[in-house]
Amino acid sequence: MTEIGTLTLLKIFIPAALTFAVGIFITPLLMHYFVKYQMWKKVSRKSDDKSVAFKQIHNEAGELSTPRVGGIVIWLSVFLVIILFALVSWIFPTSLAEKLNFLSRNQTFIPLFALIAAALIGLSDDLLQIFGKGNYANDHSKYRKIKAGTIILIGLFIGWWFVFKLGVTAVHIPFYGSLDFGIFYILFFIMVMLATFSASVIDGIDGLSAGVLAPIFMGYAAIAFLNHQNDLAAFTSAVSGGTLAFLWFNIPPARFYMGETGMLALTVVLSVLAFMTDTVFILPIIALPLVATSFSVIVQLLSKKFRGGKKVFLVAPLHHHFEALGWSKYKVVMRYWVIAMVSVVVGVILALLSK
Repeated sequence: MTEIGTLTLLKIFIPAALTFAVGIFITPLLMHYFVKYQMWKKVSRKSDDKSVAFKQIHNEAGELSTPRVGGIVIWLSVFLVIILFALVSWIFPTSLAEKLNFLSRNQTFIPLFALIAAALIGLSDDLLQIFGKGNYANDHSKYRKIKAGTIILIGLFIGWWFVFKLGVTAVHIPFYGSLDFGIFYILFFIMVMLATFSASVIDGIDGLSAGVLAPIFMGYAAIAFLNHQNDLAAFTSAVSGGTLAFLWFNIPPARFYMGETGMLALTVVLSVLAFMTDTVFILPIIALPLVATSFSVIVQLLSKKFRGGKKVFLVAPLHHHFEALGWSKYKVVMRYWVIAMVSVVVGVILALLSK
């Protein structure tokens, strides 16, 4: 392997390893403050599902005693590593330092903005549910609409940037070609971002969401690498490393939950990565567990509305349905991990073959 090839691989793998290490290192300090300020919900969530199955699988005790802002570990460790590499290259402008620095205007500014902006919006939601009073503390529908509105604003800004700053209006369709949306590219961008965020309901069992999302981001690191987007690949691998650091402490029994600050950040940046790598129509395959989870909720809601309250699943989302069937949490989580890894491999292969 040539020296340039070795440096490229190091540029992609070092951020993942370093972000994982930083995440492990900062977690005890963050946990101190999570516990000190009792950063968990004070009131259990409300649900119209009064079934015995829901009561059996709903961990109310854990919800009211486990910090729900653990997603901070992910985006904070990613941010720190990005700044570290940038500072090293600025203070010690050697050839090696500059090559390893992956903070670039054309590849990482947009996903980094999406990650931090969505994380802060999610954090405000978490803090409102922890310290808020009244209906808003229970994720009132009005606040959910506000949260969706903020996601739309993020999507509107980034979609506008793609169209008017980067001149991108077309999306690649595998084995077909490009489809030009024109100005409607912005609307399509927002729709994909909202659809991806809807999959945040997967954060329902210890170890589930992070174990599914980590390989998804590593898969996108591979796709970015194959597209010669090395800075983006490094950024994406860093996100995967931060997610694995979170998973280290989220494996049952979870020390904390990801919360909106983690799920909102990861789902929003995932949709951005799909557009930046021009693999939007492959995203449902790569993120199959997320799609299936979100789809199960939609099917359940439509069934209850149009079939006189009848349900398709014992409990929605889908992972809780399997629990209601008698599967242990470990079986559900680990099988989701397996499916996630297989779907990522299939998605990466399709992304490579369809160009």
